[in-house]
Amino acid sequence: MARIVVAGAGSVGASIAYHLALLGGRDVVLTDRSQVAAGATGKAMGGFRQQFSTQAEVRLAQESAKLFEELGPPLFEAVGYLFLATTGPGWERLRERAALQQTLGVPVEEVDAARVAGLESGDVVGAVACWEDGVAEPAEVTRELVRRAAALGVEVREGTDAREVAHDTLVIACGTASPELCSELPIRPLCRQLVDVGPVAGLPADLPMVVEDETTFHFRRRAGTLRLAMTEPAPRWTSEEVVDDDLVGDVRARLAHRYPSAAGAPIVRSWAGLYDMTPDAHPIIGWVGDGVYAACGFSGHGFMQSPAVGRAVAEELLLGASGLDLSPYRLERFAAGAVFPETVVL
Repeated sequence: MARIVVAGAGSVGASIAYHLALLGGRDVVLTDRSQVAAGATGKAMGGFRQQFSTQAEVRLAQESAKLFEELGPPLFEAVGYLFLATTGPGWERLRERAALQQTLGVPVEEVDAARVAGLESGDVVGAVACWEDGVAEPAEVTRELVRRAAALGVEVREGTDAREVAHDTLVIACGTASPELCSELPIRPLCRQLVDVGPVAGLPADLPMVVEDETTFHFRRRAGTLRLAMTEPAPRWTSEEVVDDDLVGDVRARLAHRYPSAAGAPIVRSWAGLYDMTPDAHPIIGWVGDGVYAACGFSGHGFMQSPAVGRAVAEELLLGASGLDLSPYRLERFAAGAVFPETVVL
């Protein structure tokens, strides 16, 4: 019998399996009904940031930063996250968030947006950045963690339903499919989409992730192209992964304004994926049944929080407790009426 079976070989499941192995866990099986990183992880934007609006989320990101720093290029590039405000109220929000982040030890600072070559900053009222943040390749990072886990003795089974593998403990880490394994999980799918455009000549190697705080439009460099995304005006609560061409046109127009040299850059590809949303946009981490542990509902933040979550979950499963405070993420918080709303959901 496998002692621990992890359902879902995306970024979170892979990190849990890897950290279980690091802590000496034996008889660990990592399963996926499809393939490693075939779901939301393989469709993600590929950003990592510590600039969240709640202490709990900042703490997760700070712990995750350690692994991303260790991975380094080409898997992770610390080019920074630059948040722009184009209104007075938006600038006040950025400054208030930055003050919280600074008290928690995040090296966020006020910056002149004009320092980024090619960026249109004439309408920018203020900007903040954390240069330790950056961009990564989610699928490649996940495969690297799976490779490390396998080298440490974790059995990896693709094309396998975790429920068909004998186990003592089942860890649910399969995103929007998680309620299939535990119906009590208040998770629903939200369709989001991205688009790559290019080539764009002269992209600086250190171009940060650029985020317009008021609109949530954001973009990053990926080789000679730019990857674009934005919170949609009307949420699409569906499991259908469908691209809305009107939204593609909208983000391309926004890019033309914010980064003029990319105006008219052709579409390389556009695609849709799913966020596994919870009512408060925080994940669910902890025991949800007899022998059943959940690590899901990351609401678009799973990849960037996966290193910290993987370590913390492994500690709870093998040692009984984690050095990272997971109390804000227990399933019971919803029954108690407590919420910890995260406002920076891109």
